[in-house]
Amino acid sequence: MFTRLCQRRLIPGLNRHFSISSLRQEAPPPNLRSSFASVQPRKLGPSAPKPPAPELPTPGWFRYSPWSDKFQGSHKTRVLLQALLYALVIAQATNYVDSTLFFKPSKSEEAAPKYATPSQLKTAIEKLRQTFPESGRVDTNPDAVKTAGSSENSYHPSSAHSVIVRPQSTEDVVKVVNIAREFKVPVTAYSGATSLEGHFSGYPSGSICLDLSGMDKILHINEDDSDLVCQAGTRWEDINQTLKAKGIPLFFPLDPGPGATIGGMVGTGCSGTNAVRYGTAKAEWFLNLTVVLPTGEVIKTRRRSRKSSAGWDATKLFIGAEGTLGIVTEATLRLAPALPTKVAMAQFPDVRQAVSAVQEILNTSYGPHVQCVELLDDNMMEAINKAGLVDQAYPVQDTLFFKIQGDEAAIDLTSKTIKTIVKKHGSSKFKFAATADEAENLWQNRKYALMSTLAAHPDSRCWTTDVCVPVSRLPQLVLETKKDLSETGLNSTIVGHVGDGNFHALILFRDDEELEKVNQAVHRIVHRALAMDGTCTGEHGVGVGKKEYLSQELGPGTIALMKQVKKAVDPDNIMNPGKLYPD
Repeated sequence: MFTRLCQRRLIPGLNRHFSISSLRQEAPPPNLRSSFASVQPRKLGPSAPKPPAPELPTPGWFRYSPWSDKFQGSHKTRVLLQALLYALVIAQATNYVDSTLFFKPSKSEEAAPKYATPSQLKTAIEKLRQTFPESGRVDTNPDAVKTAGSSENSYHPSSAHSVIVRPQSTEDVVKVVNIAREFKVPVTAYSGATSLEGHFSGYPSGSICLDLSGMDKILHINEDDSDLVCQAGTRWEDINQTLKAKGIPLFFPLDPGPGATIGGMVGTGCSGTNAVRYGTAKAEWFLNLTVVLPTGEVIKTRRRSRKSSAGWDATKLFIGAEGTLGIVTEATLRLAPALPTKVAMAQFPDVRQAVSAVQEILNTSYGPHVQCVELLDDNMMEAINKAGLVDQAYPVQDTLFFKIQGDEAAIDLTSKTIKTIVKKHGSSKFKFAATADEAENLWQNRKYALMSTLAAHPDSRCWTTDVCVPVSRLPQLVLETKKDLSETGLNSTIVGHVGDGNFHALILFRDDEELEKVNQAVHRIVHRALAMDGTCTGEHGVGVGKKEYLSQELGPGTIALMKQVKKAVDPDNIMNPGKLYPD
């Protein structure tokens, strides 16, 4: 084939007859060079050793490299340096992977959630109007939203709300929460407006005030079970008056300030004058709660039975949460038997003797018959006299008011015991209210201490704060506080639930200069209480005014846990933001 191709002149210059063998025998052309000409023939026989390759010059820094054979350190040093460098590389690679695949926002980003823009807020309000078209259900009147976002008895930073919505049922609250979640608008519950620490103030970017005061119905009274179901806007006084009017010998024993409603009492974890005998809001008086969560879901925290060990107590999760985890719309309240009572008054030369007498009284076998024991200092007694709210003036001394409960025999024996003990502790005067009317008036003077204080100083305003310490430390705390306020030149009155170590300071001021002195005095009172293993608030709650002390009181671990629960329940932080949790 090859010969034929050549004969056909496919290869130029080859046109004569030849064969493969003749091609191999012919000498190559003189100008043809072979690529193998330079190859030396291989020598057979034993191989000769190759000459060593010339050594390359070594850089001077090789002696510092733990991977170089020129490294001048020991073997242990070499291994340690290699391990450290490997660790740095692995750490950098891990950080890169974490930041790329598992990005987490910074603390500043987490602390600043994104809420509705002005246009979104306007759209949300319009949607609320469409949802509740009835007159007065949705209110944007400037004066109304400002009033609903502040209190004349609170001096903490506040903002007006953008809109007030007045629901009438749990279903209405669900609709509001769903709209708030859709547009990322903060929601703050409002009812009695008696809170003193800025609990119901608005949010600066715009917020919805959920006015629950119209949800004030008692839904069911279960006399045989000693409980009732009511809506969150029901006032505690109305509950007890209704029970009395119906001839039902029961009452709800939690008695905070006049006008307080059930929803607010749950939110702040309140108590009152009856706490020495009946405890606080956290003492099983709320059997269950109906709550609208930030998701719009409605839950009931437990059944109506008196006790339950089924899981952890979801009811208490919302008591003291100040509306930051959900909106309470209904509650089942446990009631107590309404027992006969008698009111007595004892006066002392100073607070220390008065409190010492209380401790001894409560530790006797008649202590359970003491329903209330309240301290009014000498300044408070003078204010009551000046206010003109009593029929006759009282001696101006540190005074204890007792409310004794039980049958006639129990009251008589308890009264004798109290009279003996207070006399031993230096009481200069002890008397019982002669009539039921006198007893009621006497006790109302204690309940309206704030009004009496303001009436006695008509040209002043009043900042009210509360702290609580172990009962044995209360005399020292009260004496140091009275001395501090006197030296600062501030007028004040003090009332206290001395049976449980809780006292309230009502501090008066007339201008901004005195307001700043009051602010500093409140700081000192709180730090004094914390130093005595007490709390920054016994019953007012945290709100805006006390959240700066929470880290010191509870510790970083507890605060972190609270914030984790908050984030899990309310990831968008639309439920009463800016309250309770330290910044």
